[in-house]
Amino acid sequence: MRFDVLTLFPAMFAALTDYGISGRAYAASLWQLHCWNPRDFTARKTGYVDDRPFGGGPGMVMQAEPLMACLAHLEASLGQRQHRILLTPAAKPARQEDIMRLAGQASICLIAGRYEGIDQRFIDREVDECVSLGDLVVSGGELPAMMLIDAIVRWLPGVLHDEQSAQQDSFVDGLLDCPHYTRPESWEGIEVPSVLLGGHHDAISRWRRNAALTNTARVRPDLINQARSNNLLSAEDERLMARLQAGRSASDPRPND
Repeated sequence: MRFDVLTLFPAMFAALTDYGISGRAYAASLWQLHCWNPRDFTARKTGYVDDRPFGGGPGMVMQAEPLMACLAHLEASLGQRQHRILLTPAAKPARQEDIMRLAGQASICLIAGRYEGIDQRFIDREVDECVSLGDLVVSGGELPAMMLIDAIVRWLPGVLHDEQSAQQDSFVDGLLDCPHYTRPESWEGIEVPSVLLGGHHDAISRWRRNAALTNTARVRPDLINQARSNNLLSAEDERLMARLQAGRSASDPRPND
């Protein structure tokens, strides 16, 4: 899979190509990254790609023309039109199903804005999809673009040693993930739940499902409602939710509970 990014700070993306799971996958040529700097395509001798906003107000706005020239050069060299995504807080937050959908694309162009924003005319004419990574504002689109790339790369074949890892991530089944534990069995007087030590796979699966439901109901009850509306909760899940509403913890590790 190929990602092209329009960014004023290409060097930031070494965090993806040089480290961790995405870095190993990049070294193995499981995905490609190409960064393009709009400053290289501005007609202004100063290299500036921004100007004052019409109507006044604080900050500066990225101009349409350098972005358009950069995008045209990119797609002429590639020989095709890519799916174009603008990273912006002025959009609906991406969900896990969006990540899985985008992982099916062969090629994506990400546009990382800066300053107060991008000239709306460029967005209206050239952008296919606007994506937010949450209800917060950061200094530019680079960090959200890197997060989006990393989330997508995890779903590419061969990237994870165990492809079930992605299937068990938070949000895949509409819920948050369950707690995880490793050695030692006792740490500072805190024991690992006994059900995880017994080797009873059905009991472990049931405990993990119950713990995921408990965690989701406590932290993100909106996801429970959404999972219910999407028919993702079983009859057993609903019985557990009824017990939770009655004030009982669903993370009780007793295997037959």
